[in-house]
Amino acid sequence: MPCTSRPAPRQVLLLALISCLSLASAASSLRPQPRPDDSDLAQTTTTSSGGGVGARTCWYTVQIKTSCASPAHTSDTISLAFGDVYKNEVYAARLGGFAGAFDRCATDTFKIGGPCGYGVCYLYLRRAGRSGWTPEWIRVYEPTTPATPSTFRYGDPLPNKVWYGLNRCTRLVSPSTSSSPSSAGAAAVQAM
Repeated sequence: MPCTSRPAPRQVLLLALISCLSLASAASSLRPQPRPDDSDLAQTTTTSSGGGVGARTCWYTVQIKTSCASPAHTSDTISLAFGDVYKNEVYAARLGGFAGAFDRCATDTFKIGGPCGYGVCYLYLRRAGRSGWTPEWIRVYEPTTPATPSTFRYGDPLPNKVWYGLNRCTRLVSPSTSSSPSSAGAAAVQAM
């Protein structure tokens, strides 16, 4: 008769507990969080390691879906910063600024120029104003892989004057010495 051992009930309970804790920690990392280096990115702009004189500009298509729980119209100023693990950061200081921008249940599309990246893995938004604008999701289409956008889900109102978002990078993106966005992406935004 072959000898088979069954795990003790205590071991099964321990394995179940470890599985639940790992699922809970993975789920919490999918929720938007304040930016760890919550310096005021909108105040200064410098060139990141990916930018510089003669650096190539890539054009990203960014779609932003405003939640149906958001106010009908917003006067809030919306800023955006996204990038990859190599500190190639694209920054747009003021998105919108035209009638109908960020209306409830609407999707707005922008072309944003900045340093060429290698897989967008983090995205932060900053809202300044009294309206309480709420994004539902943001999709970033990279010029090298336009068929597979990076999608970031929000769904909750953004706090006022705080960089808030998701960082799914496999390696920690260390802030630049000035914790500022790239100047290459700061001036090139077009509404579509």
